[in-house]
Amino acid sequence: MPGGRLTQQDRRHIAEGLAEGLGYAEIARRLARPTSTVSREVTRNGGPDGYRPDQAHQATEQRARRRKPTPTPTTTPATTAAYGRDPEAVRDFEEGLTALIIQTGLPRMMARVLTSLYTTDTGSLTAAELIQRLQVSPASISNAIGYLEEQELVRRERDPRGRRERYVIDDDVWYQAWIASARSNAMLADAAEKGAEILGANTPAGARLKDMSQFLGHTGNDMIKAAEHWRQVLSAQRTTGR
Repeated sequence: MPGGRLTQQDRRHIAEGLAEGLGYAEIARRLARPTSTVSREVTRNGGPDGYRPDQAHQATEQRARRRKPTPTPTTTPATTAAYGRDPEAVRDFEEGLTALIIQTGLPRMMARVLTSLYTTDTGSLTAAELIQRLQVSPASISNAIGYLEEQELVRRERDPRGRRERYVIDDDVWYQAWIASARSNAMLADAAEKGAEILGANTPAGARLKDMSQFLGHTGNDMIKAAEHWRQVLSAQRTTGR
């Protein structure tokens, strides 16, 4: 039934949709399910090219048998209860978002921490709150935060109510990450241009590096311009409440 666990028939419908080349949203619409449910199901079980419904159903049943009788929820009561939210829908969304972030290349623990920060109304959590929320060790949180700081996705703030630090995700975090990516492209473009000069721009290798330099240089500039434009647009929308 919609909102409950996926049945074996549901999984066969998912496989049929993937074979037809349908997107997750369309498959989810046909099943009357959240898109995140479908994306998480496929990601957990081989991806779009390797998804097998019967194997996925069997693996899910095996995971269910291995679970503890009273699993710890991935969201805190404050998160799920606020604004009349549906706790099951919140957990489902968080798991789906985490799966999608992992697909971008972020390690699983870092993705879980990032999702927790993004779905918290305050946009910040302490290490203790993250440990309680995700049921992991302090070392896991420390490693994840260190990685996310290097990627400029989170920052630290002193908690005004005590001596603890809070880990904060800014409203323009994706702008910052996008600019960091653009800077990386610019460095690669410069390196490729230098390589083209060393190898000779008229040689096959040099021409290849020259193309690489021009492509990364132009797209990097476009990325920065687009990011700045939409940052200003969204900032104006937040200011006006539109």
